[in-house]
Amino acid sequence: MSNDLIRPFLITRDAAGNVRLSVRDVRYNSQGYPLVTAVMQDALFETVAAARSYAREHFQAIAGQYELKTS
Repeated sequence: MSNDLIRPFLITRDAAGNVRLSVRDVRYNSQGYPLVTAVMQDALFETVAAARSYAREHFQAIAGQYELKTS
């Protein structure tokens, strides 16, 4: 069984330098392994703070639900 915590919001930087937000849905199979579905939002952001603000306003995100992926 996987013990990794999968946060519902993934913030990444694309090749053009824009910050992108993906909303992830996590379900678990019968053996307890996570099945993750991610939907990248169409909005582009200048900063990570702007992406977090968007997630708070549109998805009621709270602190600790964000994962940052660099590179």
